[in-house]
Amino acid sequence: MSAKLIDGIGLLYTGDPAREEIADAAMVVEDGRVVWTGPAAEAPVADEREDAAGRCVIPGFVDSHAHLVFAGDRTAEFDARMSGQPYTAGGIRTTVAATRAASDAELATHAAALLAEMRRQGTTTVEIKSGYGLSVEDERRSLEIASGLVDETTYLGAHVVPAGVDADDYVRLVAGEMLAACAPYAKWVDVFCERGAFDGDQTREILTAGIKAGLLPRVHANQLTEGPGVRIAVELGAASADHCTHLSDADVDALASSGTVATLLPGAEFSTRSPYPDARRLIDAGATVAIATDCNPGSSFTSSMPFCVALAVREMRMTPLEAIRAATYGGARALRRDDVGVLRPGSRADYVTLDAPSYVHLAYRPGVPLVAAVSS
Repeated sequence: MSAKLIDGIGLLYTGDPAREEIADAAMVVEDGRVVWTGPAAEAPVADEREDAAGRCVIPGFVDSHAHLVFAGDRTAEFDARMSGQPYTAGGIRTTVAATRAASDAELATHAAALLAEMRRQGTTTVEIKSGYGLSVEDERRSLEIASGLVDETTYLGAHVVPAGVDADDYVRLVAGEMLAACAPYAKWVDVFCERGAFDGDQTREILTAGIKAGLLPRVHANQLTEGPGVRIAVELGAASADHCTHLSDADVDALASSGTVATLLPGAEFSTRSPYPDARRLIDAGATVAIATDCNPGSSFTSSMPFCVALAVREMRMTPLEAIRAATYGGARALRRDDVGVLRPGSRADYVTLDAPSYVHLAYRPGVPLVAAVSS
């Protein structure tokens, strides 16, 4: 396959900690991989050439937390929240009913449309969770659909306890028969460890069962209140603890001293009028931080990583550099990937060309469609 030189790059953000930014840069890609990056004046000869015309090039965004397999609409719930009613996660059951009633084709078509929407906004790697089926068959088919669309799939049978079901009985189902049916289609296991969902003991039981079944752990942790979620995530070696809105000093210290990434989801706070996570506190403590959309029909119905980057800068006290790092390199760390979220020799040639001279414009010009091109 021929090598292609992309030159005329005003600023190349590589996402590689060894050399994050290169001004007046160039990049060579071949057979879907990056083979060289550096100053344009030192670029090797290639078979093809693409002129970036002074634009900024960044790695494709890595969205490590999304709920895309669902049906139905929760506009009324959003309208109610914006009228002053608090979010308590009860609306998940509304989506469960709609999802169970939808056909496989309807669910797949809707999820694929959301993925295409994400890609147009620069996202090239996406994780998809189940969690809107909450029965053995509906969780299984949700993950089968997701696994046909993306590589990163997460079993979230432990989203909430379905109406009319005993909590202990449901935990046994999630950790037993449902897990067995879903594991062939999943890479990860997740639990919503929160008031109104699953407590610490239930979370540990389900995650441990998932680990024994060969799945890797991640946790919905500390979204609505302080709780045991973050510490359980660190204890079990989870790749990420997601939300991290209400953290104690012990939680922050645990994240900073571990390999568990703190994945922040500012779209959820925006859409629920809740306090934003304190990213500054986590970063200053030395924790690895990621940003993801949490795209879902109830608490964060956005597919836009650029929007979440702008929120992170404005509302979570992140610098533009910290935010772009969290949306690329940090997201890859949250998925334990070293081939995406970066542009360095050997990585996938997933790159985005911005219609701007710098990634700072993602926050400087919020809401403006700055993604000029996404590599195929």
